[in-house]
Amino acid sequence: MEDLPSVDIIAYAIPGFFALIFFEAWLAHRQNKKLYRLNDSIADLSCGVVNQLIGAFTTVLLVAVYVWTYRNFGILDLGFSWWVWGLCFVGVDLGYYWAHRSYHHHNLLWGAHVPHHSSEEYNFTVALRQGAAEPLVSWIFYQPLALLGFPPVMFLTVSALNTLYQFLPHTQAVDKLPPWYEAVMNTPSHHRVHHGCDPKYLDRNYAGMFIVWDKLFGTFQPEEEPPTYGTVEPINSWNPVWANLEFHLKVWKFSQRYDTLAEKLDLWWLGPTALAVGNAGGGKPIEVAGRERYDAGRGSGLGPYCTAQFVVALAASVGLLFGVVEPVGQQLAVALWAVLTLVSIGALFEDKPWAEQVDALRQLALPIFGFAVGGWIGALVGAALAAWFIRWLMAR
Repeated sequence: MEDLPSVDIIAYAIPGFFALIFFEAWLAHRQNKKLYRLNDSIADLSCGVVNQLIGAFTTVLLVAVYVWTYRNFGILDLGFSWWVWGLCFVGVDLGYYWAHRSYHHHNLLWGAHVPHHSSEEYNFTVALRQGAAEPLVSWIFYQPLALLGFPPVMFLTVSALNTLYQFLPHTQAVDKLPPWYEAVMNTPSHHRVHHGCDPKYLDRNYAGMFIVWDKLFGTFQPEEEPPTYGTVEPINSWNPVWANLEFHLKVWKFSQRYDTLAEKLDLWWLGPTALAVGNAGGGKPIEVAGRERYDAGRGSGLGPYCTAQFVVALAASVGLLFGVVEPVGQQLAVALWAVLTLVSIGALFEDKPWAEQVDALRQLALPIFGFAVGGWIGALVGAALAAWFIRWLMAR
């Protein structure tokens, strides 16, 4: 395989993401706007961490598919001219538009994308709330670029830059940008519409970078009244694993109503409306405007503790992404421990009756993982952290 970036550009951008998150939260506080809730934001970031951990084990395979297609079936030798870079930006964004549109119209794909929409807030942390299975599907829509002969390094770079741009529209701090920019580019105003679950906003504005695709293919909707954020049927959970599984389980349960295998399989290809999602009896739309947002666990006093746990899980995940942990067995152990930590945080926020027991047992594994990563020094650090965290949890 030709020389490719060893670490995802997105991983390098993590400090920038958090800088913008803190800036937006600070600005909202100064303006007396409540744009962030700790439980929701940590759930958003937890979904992002799970997405990146899955990517750490799958990205190489998906890149290999693009490289294989490019080398064996590439029609042209486009090279690296400036105009080829420009065409690649256009091609990547067009591929993203159709991938994104497909996510919203087929249950199998929507289940991979729905975690991104399940937050009932709208801020920069929502941009990082990504479905874990989404990359396993999206690569299909970029194969035409490999066939046309866009070099893999160019595709990966442009794709990463496209993803970085998509972080920026996830904010309520910006109202409208200059008309010429709003006419061509995806903006916060356009993308707020996309995250709205109001009937007029549903399944609109799929753009990544260029809003012109929505205008060209008839899916554009300007922002008018403020959107209601989230999904038509809220997930009502802070668990990042459940956020990735809930819709697919719903489809599977619904499919049991059908008698034939063909009908069951067809349901996975139909859109979410086939499950009567968003419909009450008689096909009547569910009223979403003004509904109360899910806020389980409010007042539990676990905010500082859960934040500290998230920071530890994030640090472990970043270490994995940057190659601090190299043997595959250790990588899997760190990834599983990080995911368990994020699930435990969600359970604590939801005040699950079993949450504290599971969290205490998880802490007892810290010395083991510390030893796997850093030998006896790591084990001692893990034991110290475990003792401190368990004491903190029991004393609250």
